[in-house]
Amino acid sequence: MNLERLNRITVEADKCGAGHAFAAAHPCTDVLELLGAGASFEEILADYRFLEREDILAALDYAAYQTDHVVLPAS
Repeated sequence: MNLERLNRITVEADKCGAGHAFAAAHPCTDVLELLGAGASFEEILADYRFLEREDILAALDYAAYQTDHVVLPAS
């Protein structure tokens, strides 16, 4: 995971429902959903020309960062 890439993702109250998005105001979750549906980096970049490869990698880093936490077993 490259935490430096997370700087590509912003949160702005007036864009994308105040969710995590790229500077081009494209939600991070949209990119993750496209990847989950099987879209390749090349397909995403062709459809969303304002995104860069580093943006897609940042979305993956963001997802990894969000899920990287200790899970405590229930007593």
